[in-house]
Amino acid sequence: MANSPTGDTMAERIVRVLDTFGADRTIQTAAQIGRRSGLPSSTAHRIVDELVRAGLLERDEEHRVRLGMRLWELALRGSSALRLRQAALPWMTMVQARVREHTQLAVLELDEALFVERLSHPEAGANITRIAGRLPLHASSSGLVLLAYGPEELRRRVLGGPLVAVSAETITDGGELARVLDDIRRVGYVVAPGSIESVSTGIAVPIRDARGAVIAALSMVLPRDAPTAGPLDELRRASTGISAALSADRP
Repeated sequence: MANSPTGDTMAERIVRVLDTFGADRTIQTAAQIGRRSGLPSSTAHRIVDELVRAGLLERDEEHRVRLGMRLWELALRGSSALRLRQAALPWMTMVQARVREHTQLAVLELDEALFVERLSHPEAGANITRIAGRLPLHASSSGLVLLAYGPEELRRRVLGGPLVAVSAETITDGGELARVLDDIRRVGYVVAPGSIESVSTGIAVPIRDARGAVIAALSMVLPRDAPTAGPLDELRRASTGISAALSADRP
């Protein structure tokens, strides 16, 4: 039930407070949270105080606020992402050790690719993704795989645009994107040179659950001109192994 002048419920206001935190903004003052959340200052301060008392936020000696460990703990309890990461990590480690490039695991979340795990090598090239980071579905190899196998309604919504360019080579034409998605479903993988950064090529394959539904994408970021056949073989082998592990662990 809404109980504020703006019509927000308490849960919605809490989400607005938590959404002000990000990978590049891990600590803030309550005043900054109020401005960034768009909430009245008194409301933001009260919610922050309540979340600190509950352990979902933590306050340091300078009265700045960061996300609390209890929030992390609650997020992992029974999480499908945790089960997926546990099944994927051994295979991701094997792939990353053999190819020595960034290896990533992403799921579909709110019309974006949400990265739930990433392994890197000191000698690997450029890569802007990070754990708990997001990328547009049409502008990343993981996102393209998730979009290709996603619900038809999602596909229509994304194809309807606007398709924002992340780089000069990001697909921004709906017709071209539709053809790419059809190709992904036909061959079972994607090679996306320059879609995020001109110096890199993203490659990705789907991960399926015990019922055969695609629930995640396993990807790798390679130097732009690097061969893709060998790394793709590694990703496909890992995808099969992860899917088998998920099936074996099915409740």
